[in-house]
Amino acid sequence: MKAEGAFFLGAEADPVFEVREMEFGELRPHEVLVEVRACGVCGTDVHIYHGERGSAEVTPPVVLGHEFSGRVVRVGSAVEVVEPGDHVTLDPNIYCGRCRPCRMGKKQCCEHLFALGVNVDGGFAEMALCPDTQCYPVSKDLSFEAAAMAEPLACAIHGIDRAEIRSGETVLVVGGGTLGQMMCQLAQAAGAATVILSEPVKLRRDVALELGADFAIDPVHEDLQATLREISGDDGVDVVVECVGNPRAVRQAIDSAGPCGRVVLFSVPQVDATVELPLFDVYAKELSIFGSRINPDTHQRAVNLLDAGLVDVSKLITHRFGIDELEEAILTQEGPDSIKVVVTP
Repeated sequence: MKAEGAFFLGAEADPVFEVREMEFGELRPHEVLVEVRACGVCGTDVHIYHGERGSAEVTPPVVLGHEFSGRVVRVGSAVEVVEPGDHVTLDPNIYCGRCRPCRMGKKQCCEHLFALGVNVDGGFAEMALCPDTQCYPVSKDLSFEAAAMAEPLACAIHGIDRAEIRSGETVLVVGGGTLGQMMCQLAQAAGAATVILSEPVKLRRDVALELGADFAIDPVHEDLQATLREISGDDGVDVVVECVGNPRAVRQAIDSAGPCGRVVLFSVPQVDATVELPLFDVYAKELSIFGSRINPDTHQRAVNLLDAGLVDVSKLITHRFGIDELEEAILTQEGPDSIKVVVTP
């Protein structure tokens, strides 16, 4: 069976992407061939496009795209979890199960992590070959675009788990991109009494309010700390989830946390990014600062939430492109006028 895919040739290549023919022969026992119907553009794809590190090393030529869904076309002889015709979403992250982090229950830090759409061909193609372990059936009532959002939602769930939100707490989300919008909804579902978004782009603030956030602040034209005090009192907020990835946003998150506050640094920063840490504030307020990496054991939970309609991703998709427009799709995702860009092969 033949199909087309958009191959990443390297950040310095000209062109950066080239649509090439792909051929799929006989499947191995545990392989599944998926007709890709939607694939989201992630911040990791943007990093890779610019020659920066993703979650794992990239060796061109390779088909990127790790947030994808589609329809099962063929299955290997030993596949039991799905069958032809099923609608599926894919967990792209594959762990070795042998290294110390994996054996200690910390597989998100697997020393040999590799991922569909990063190290091996992924979803920016008409067809994708996937291990059956990575296939998660979804309801046929769920759109393929919504199903493609299971992977980022699974990552957001892990970040929310790290935050340990308690009922009645006040939560600030810094950054209103796709993950920030998801975080606002998940914080509400976790029992937060007040959810606040800090985001300079009006489109994103408006969407967050439409999806249930209680307040949306423009940190460029408003005094964020003064507004937070008006909303939550002088003590600041209980939980801050940072979803931007630059030092200014990280410092904003730390400054906004109140006594015994928890700060989750969720975003993927540049490799050399640093921030000056106010050590006395960390001591005096007894702050807890957490990292959050990918989606260990949360993909099925994401599917459950999407199938049940408990997280609304429909308003997050702002742009759609074909695989022959992938470079434009990535540049659009990088810009301020988008929330989530989707490629529809």
